Amino acid sequence: MRANKIYPFYFSLGAMLLYVVLMVIPGVAGILYSFTDWNSYSSAVHWIGADNFKEIFSGDNMYLGFIKNTLIFTVATIVLKTAIGFFLALLLNRGLALKNVHRAILFLPAVVPMLIVGLIFKSVLHPDTGLLNEFLRTIGLESLTRHWLTDLDWAFKSIIGVDVWKGAGYIMVILLAGLQTIPKDYDEAAEIDGAGYWSRIWHITVPLLVPALMITVILNLLYGLKVFDAVYVLTNGGPGYATEVMFTGVFKEFSMGRYGVGTALSTTLFLFMTIVGYFVVRWMGKEENH
Repeated sequence: MRANKIYPFYFSLGAMLLYVVLMVIPGVAGILYSFTDWNSYSSAVHWIGADNFKEIFSGDNMYLGFIKNTLIFTVATIVLKTAIGFFLALLLNRGLALKNVHRAILFLPAVVPMLIVGLIFKSVLHPDTGLLNEFLRTIGLESLTRHWLTDLDWAFKSIIGVDVWKGAGYIMVILLAGLQTIPKDYDEAAEIDGAGYWSRIWHITVPLLVPALMITVILNLLYGLKVFDAVYVLTNGGPGYATEVMFTGVFKEFSMGRYGVGTALSTTLFLFMTIVGYFVVRWMGKEENH
């Protein structure tokens, strides 16, 4: 095939058909099943309208907690990963000795599977034999030791901390690539005019870095809303329902055979991701144009 030739429309029919069969039809079927009482206890499937969604959004159940936790996780990881990644990118964009080695070390956690990271941190955060509490005891700060993954006040914060540790290096690489596309002439001219370092960062670097920031925000947003592995490996949603998120809820509903409620939760998350993603892309697009 020649790259500069325009091929007939039917050349793409095979790929379109495959996409419809593997993506569109299952997606539409899932939305339809969310309006039924589909479960593993009966072979009959009945249309029940919006009852599953009423159950999810009624104020006296656990599902609203799942939604709240998902939103908290998403916002917290977006802010922390972006802030830490931006700081590291600024640091490694300077004339630092062995900066390529530092970049590789900081990026390494991003390529380690969350299953491995979770197992490591379950050991590190163990209340009795964990490395973190042992270190705090050694330096005389035993009062700061916690049951990091089983305490109601600390379990969800610990999950966020582990996820930020794993993902900040990935965000750093994206922002570092963005920083290296910014001409140094702007910064040098502003420095000659008397602008301080942080003033140059805020008024020159950040506006020119908006395209890269947009990418990181969208990636973190999509990841945060569909987070599953970090929660499942570290706490499995516990203690109680304190760290449950939307996708662990979907997983457990399907595990219990409540397929209708599970698909309703999944549909709710899909619609929410679509709406939020649409407005975020529009807002970031406006910022980039500005």
